[in-house]
Amino acid sequence: MPEETAVRIEKDSMGEVRVPASALYGAQTQRAVENFPISGLRFPRSFLRALGMIKGAAAWANEQLKLMEPDISAAIQQAAREVEDGAHDAEFPLDIFQTGSGTSTNMNANEVIATLATRKLGRKVHPNDHVNMSQSSNDVIPTAIHVSACVEVSGHLIPSLQHLQKTIDKRAKELDHVVKTGRTHLMDALPIRMSQELGGWSSQIGEGIARLTETLPRMGELALGGTAVGTGVNAHPEFGARIAARLGSVTGLPFKASPNFFRSLSSQDAAVELSGQLKTVAVSLMKIANDLRWMNSGPQAGIADIALPDLQPGSSIMPGKVNPVVPEAVTMVCAQVIGNDMTITIGGQSGNFQLNVMLPVIAYNLLESITILANVSVVLADKAIAGFKANEARVAELVEKNPILVTALNPVIGYEMGAKIAKKAYAENRRLKDVAAELTQLKPEELDRLLDPRKMTEGGISK
Repeated sequence: MPEETAVRIEKDSMGEVRVPASALYGAQTQRAVENFPISGLRFPRSFLRALGMIKGAAAWANEQLKLMEPDISAAIQQAAREVEDGAHDAEFPLDIFQTGSGTSTNMNANEVIATLATRKLGRKVHPNDHVNMSQSSNDVIPTAIHVSACVEVSGHLIPSLQHLQKTIDKRAKELDHVVKTGRTHLMDALPIRMSQELGGWSSQIGEGIARLTETLPRMGELALGGTAVGTGVNAHPEFGARIAARLGSVTGLPFKASPNFFRSLSSQDAAVELSGQLKTVAVSLMKIANDLRWMNSGPQAGIADIALPDLQPGSSIMPGKVNPVVPEAVTMVCAQVIGNDMTITIGGQSGNFQLNVMLPVIAYNLLESITILANVSVVLADKAIAGFKANEARVAELVEKNPILVTALNPVIGYEMGAKIAKKAYAENRRLKDVAAELTQLKPEELDRLLDPRKMTEGGISK
């Protein structure tokens, strides 16, 4: 039989608990490990980093307010920095499906940091009395959601989207000379420059960046200082402002204490708003990815406007087949983000009186959405958009045969004659210009001028 894991006995307000002997955490964490063997999903690194920052900033603020002895504060700050840096992630084993306030995870952090600080100081540092001083799980976890999301959006997602936008803009400039057939309802429409098509994508990404940026100030309002129900019991009146300033100095972000702790504890409206902006970015990326899939379709029987880079074999049975794997991955990420938004929306409306009770699942889904959108934006830029090739000869041939070019003749020959010319050109698979020369009195030079595909693409962007 396997040897039993060594344990130690810890005590909390409910009695004795057997805890793995080597664990840095204590009784309350162990109870949660045993109570919630549900999904195996853990809080991500970004959230644990925020918890470490919060606990260190709290010790600093309490010392500044003469509430904590300097040596205890220093030991807690050093231990919290180790948590912030990821040195003890294995000591955070809790499932995200737990108590709705995230109390178990707050106590997990308190216990780990208290153990580390005790070892450093050489005397007892208490997880509640010291590490959790001036705090409650009810203001710590909402603050960790806001801090981690702001850090990840500012430091990861927005730079990734900016990289994607720059990549699109670069390709648009390179492909400005390519005039292709526009499509509406998946049917041939008037010509468009490939640069204009990509410019639409770029504008979508730019708007997404703007939406995220506009939401960040509300995410920057922190619940810390409200303690259990928003009244700030057991916290110094200056605690919220001081810890927000400290977190701002650590991250370089403009955090501030919430102007209304009752709102910040009982609701997650800013997280719901941010999730909505993430969903909008996902919708934009879904559109771009699907455009790329359609444009790449073929190579013989599809649209084949472009050829995406060959990245890997596409079939276990069909030799030579290559698939648009990156756009497909993008669409799956977008589907996940859209689903996460629904979870966050349901979580956001789960505030009962003075506390929201779905904080862990909001945190997990929000941070997952931020991370996967950031990662896939870089992949889309570098492995699809940067390297695709325009099939210029095919694109030009399709433009020349496009019967919808006749739209430019409407002011001269009228809609009815235009329809007649278009139908004949399509039926006989001939150039529109040649059929128009047969059925109208327009001279060749006038047809050349009126049916110049590039001239038809001038416009579409207000200056």
